[in-house]
Order: sequence, then C-alpha cells, then structure tokens
Amino acid sequence: MYGNDSLNQRPQVNLARSTSRRMWLVCLCAGFAVIQSAVTEISTLYIAAAAVIGALGTELLLNIRSNRNVLKDGSALATALILTVMLPNTLHPVLAALGAAFAVGVVKYSFGGLGANWLNPALAGWLFIRFSWPVLFAGALSGSILNNLYDAVMRGGTDAQGSPLGILSITGYPVSHTDTMVTGTLNSTILSFTGAKLPGGYVNLFLPYGTGIIADRGLLALLIGTILITASQVNRVWIPALYLFVYGLLIRVFGALPFGGDLWNGDILFGFCTGGTMVAAFLLIADPVTGAKSNMGIGVSVTLCALLSYVFRYIGMESYGAFFAVALVNSLVPLLRGLESRLFYDRRRLPV
Repeated sequence: MYGNDSLNQRPQVNLARSTSRRMWLVCLCAGFAVIQSAVTEISTLYIAAAAVIGALGTELLLNIRSNRNVLKDGSALATALILTVMLPNTLHPVLAALGAAFAVGVVKYSFGGLGANWLNPALAGWLFIRFSWPVLFAGALSGSILNNLYDAVMRGGTDAQGSPLGILSITGYPVSHTDTMVTGTLNSTILSFTGAKLPGGYVNLFLPYGTGIIADRGLLALLIGTILITASQVNRVWIPALYLFVYGLLIRVFGALPFGGDLWNGDILFGFCTGGTMVAAFLLIADPVTGAKSNMGIGVSVTLCALLSYVFRYIGMESYGAFFAVALVNSLVPLLRGLESRLFYDRRRLPV
C-alpha cells in the first residue's frame, strides 16, 4: 500500500496541557494585566467588558447557527482578553467590542474555527481597530511614553548614552513619586553595594502609570502571569526565550543608535518593558496554532519575528512594531508549513 502523511490544518504539537486548559491559563495571565491597569484607570474594565461581550456574543450566535457549543473551551474569552491588553487604556469600549467580534466572527470562524486560523484572532482584531479607526486609536495613545519619545526623536532629540529615558527626562516627561521613592531606596541600599545606580523612570515601567496599552500599564502583573504559564508548561518555553534573546541582542547592539548613542549600548530593559513586547513573546508568538510545526520552522519564524520587531520599532519608529512583526510572520506561516510538509512530513511508504 501507498500512503501520504502530511500536515493538516489542526495544530500538531505536544503540550502538557489541553487546548481548553491552555486557554483558561492565558485568560488568567491577561486578566492579571487588566486588573493592575484598572487600579488607576477604571476605563480598563469597561474596555475588557466590551471586548468580552463582543467575543462571547459573536461566538454564541455562531454556535447557535451551527448547533455547537464550544464556549466552554475558553478560546473566545482568551481572544477578548488578549485583545484587551493590546489596546490603549483610553480607547472607546465600542471599538473593543467591534474588534473582538471581528476577531471571532471573521478571523477565527472563516478559517474553520479553533486551530484552523493562520492569524491570531486577537492580533487580527487589533489590526482591524488600528486601521479602521486610526485617528481614534492614535488619539487614545496621545501622551503615552512611546509617543512622547518618538515625537522628541523626530524633533531632533538625542541622548549621548542613547537612553530613551534620558531623552524623555530632557523633554520633561514626569516621573511618579513612587518611582522616585523606590529608585532612591534601591540606590541607597541594595545597589549601593554594587556601585550601580538605577536612573529614574524605570520603576514607572512596572506601574499602571500614564497612558498606554493595557499590557504595558499592567506589566508587573503580566509578568507574574507569564511565570504561571511557563510553570504550567502551557507553551514551549524556548519559543519566547528565543524571541527575547534575539530581540534583546539586537537592542543591545543597535538599539542606542536611533537615540544618538553608540553600538552595544542599547537599553534592553526599556525595550522589553514597553511596546507590548511581553504580550508578543508569551501570548502571540508562543501560540501553537499560528506558528510553524517543526522545531526548525519555529526557530526560523521566531527569529524573523525578533528581527522585524527591531526593524519596525527602532528603525521605523512604530511603537508596537512587535505586533506588526508577528502579523507579518503569521502571513508567511502557510508557505512555511508547505515547506515543512515537503521536507519533514511527506513520506511515501514502499510496497511490502
């Protein structure tokens, strides 16, 4: 007999948790960030509620039409919460609801449902909002740390050390009282023994301070969530690790150049803590559905994501270049899977 084993549309990955378990843990991770952001900005909860209603409502209508019940797998809620943390904390909730409905109704179900879509539905919802209402989206980010930084750079602002926070301090970007207090305490106690000194502004990156996407405002809680995801073996740990390593290396080598600094002087911490980097690493790139299947294919796509993230953000001055990088690489996944199928999975059995 002859046989032909090839890749199909469903995710063929070996993970320690079921799809449903993975979705609920992702919901928990994103939910942490939403809660932290909501501590100082209640509108975050309105955005999250609107996105959840849009996603679950759309899924319910489609389930009734197809006589299925998949709400309990948590995928619609996960899509809504991932989309939420990618949105500005001052965005109108109606846009969040429309983006979530688009993510579930168009991107997820038009390709056959959970496990069949080539693009992460939450990322698609973000792109839908970003390009359908560009003025409203940009207005919701007015005054954010990255907007202020790139505006200053466009006006010729530089720093001798190539420090983004150095440029922001020159432009008068405010530092919170909590940042000043914590930074002073660290410098006078723990860091005093090492001779190092933490500049002001870094503590703010971990606090729900100012305007920005919810993931950045809820960064500390999001990091706790990613630790839980990693410990639960929901994702392959090496995928976000590879992305952060390559992206961090590029930032370290070249990241200071756009801000007036030299080679090997880029600010990795600032790059990781802003621009939705952690969302891209742990919730988008690590998604087993929208990635390659072989380890080699995954390595290539993750490395390409890191490279494009640097290009879009540090050369193109796009604040959330990591999201565009993931979307672009996702669009190449069907081609990559075809190559994987021919190279690794298609095998013809010889007649016995």
